[in-house]
Amino acid sequence: MNIIIVGDGKVGLTLTEQLSKEEHDIVIIDKNPTVLQNSQETFDVMVVPGNGASRQVLLEAGAEKADLVIAATSADEINLLCCLTAKKLGCTHTIARVRNPEYAGQLVFLKDELGLSMVINPEATAAREMFQILQFPSFLNRDRFAKGRVEIVELKVEKGCTIIGKHLYELHDNAKVKVLVCAVERGDQVYIPSGNFQIEEGDKIHVTAETQNLTKLIHYLGIPLPKMRDVVIVGGSRLGYYLAEMLLRSGVKVKIIEIDYDRCMQLSELLPKALVINGDGCQQKLLNEEIYGKADAVISLLNIDEVNLVISMYAKKLGVPKVIAKIDRIEYMNVFKNFAEDSLISPKNLICNDVLRYVRAVSNSEEGSMLTLYRLVNNQVEAIEFLAGKDTYYLDVPFSKVPMQPNLLIVSIRRDDRTIFPTGNDCIQLGDRVVVVTTENNRFYELNDIFL
Repeated sequence: MNIIIVGDGKVGLTLTEQLSKEEHDIVIIDKNPTVLQNSQETFDVMVVPGNGASRQVLLEAGAEKADLVIAATSADEINLLCCLTAKKLGCTHTIARVRNPEYAGQLVFLKDELGLSMVINPEATAAREMFQILQFPSFLNRDRFAKGRVEIVELKVEKGCTIIGKHLYELHDNAKVKVLVCAVERGDQVYIPSGNFQIEEGDKIHVTAETQNLTKLIHYLGIPLPKMRDVVIVGGSRLGYYLAEMLLRSGVKVKIIEIDYDRCMQLSELLPKALVINGDGCQQKLLNEEIYGKADAVISLLNIDEVNLVISMYAKKLGVPKVIAKIDRIEYMNVFKNFAEDSLISPKNLICNDVLRYVRAVSNSEEGSMLTLYRLVNNQVEAIEFLAGKDTYYLDVPFSKVPMQPNLLIVSIRRDDRTIFPTGNDCIQLGDRVVVVTTENNRFYELNDIFL
């Protein structure tokens, strides 16, 4: 695909990196020549200096022939104008980053009127991810498929966990609940396990289960399920606002620590049920006063990754049951995972997943066959949901007789109102929603790609 990315900031750079890996033709537009030079030297991309909302600049970048324009500058209005202009010039698909909460209620209107294919909001997406994790604090991550009926959750196998030393084929019979372990992270190794795989203490496992069975799974594993009643958010950014709003609606008490006085006043008006504290969330004394013995969870959302990590580690030392840290530098995730026992959330990584799913879906001949895409284990594993169409190979053929790509696991099939965790005797039928887990080097664009 011919893709134009407007804005070479954090989100734009991440999209450039991932989309160039998938061998798309990329053109980057940005006002900063130094940033453009760095991207051109790092990635095999073309660059155009200038304002991405300018008709002339978009024409120079080839917008009239582009398959997709992604506007990811720091200004929502520029992004919307850029997409509108690109669409008028003849671009097939447009994606705009819109972050301002004031626009949240009119996104459907904006999409229809401006002809947007997709609107992305890193902060709102990350807030939803954090909120879902706080509903089940024992999970490190949660990813949803089949319209929310099936999930892949990440858990750490702690000492005393009932599945240590067990073969995976024993899990279903012993747990009395339909689940499937689809990926295991052990140290620096990642496995797509077979039924004979044995779980060890310290493993991080990704488990597929129906949403309604998650509580049963946690009880079987012997993992505590603490209630989230009091949550402290360090940092009153847009992300902090979105998350606080969700928590307050669910009945959770929220405390926000923000160093900027004017922002504290804004948050107090926007979130009258929250307790907003004007102070430095990095100060040990303040953290002791507001967290120790009071907080069920601490969410660190400051703009420096290292600071978020330190705050999270200190909160853990104070005995806080659940800690979540925002991380911007994806390349640091492997380093941080050795120090942080809880959840690390990267807003730009979540958005990148959404855009990659969309790009892959519109790239293949059977548009829409890819429904969902998540990247697991620091982007080393992909979980993809496909819709089986009339052109899907091997319909109604048992899996035991179907040749498939290596390092691949079909983890669930949603058929009508049933969820199937398949065996060799099961098959794919027309209309099924099929979830596949594979290693990152297998790039699947449609369901037929999984077959040999």
